[in-house]
Amino acid sequence: MPNEPNPFSDQIHIEQLEISAHIGVPEEERAAPQRLAVSISFWLSRGPRDVADKIENTVNYSAVAEETKNFVRGQSASLIETLAHRIAEHLLKTFPIQKVIVEARKFPLSDAKYVSATVTRNASVG
Repeated sequence: MPNEPNPFSDQIHIEQLEISAHIGVPEEERAAPQRLAVSISFWLSRGPRDVADKIENTVNYSAVAEETKNFVRGQSASLIETLAHRIAEHLLKTFPIQKVIVEARKFPLSDAKYVSATVTRNASVG
């Protein structure tokens, strides 16, 4: 498949980016922002040899983190699955990446460490 990342391509990973979001099934739960932890793994559209140790030849992970936080601020969703999907699709449209995995963690249960949803999306052939 042309959209599958090269098995030897490099992955960049952001672990548990702290974000506040309006999320939850009951409306009163969405009324106030909740703390989320979002992890993002992405694969570049270009190979590691094309990067040549220059930031302008890669995807700046700081820019991905900021873009994700800004994007989530404008979202309101019932399900973390929906939010994870929206983040993944937005990052694919915004940055030259070929694949992204987004895990969104929420902390609603007192007897569980967290609840999460993970989505994997590939860039469409264009």
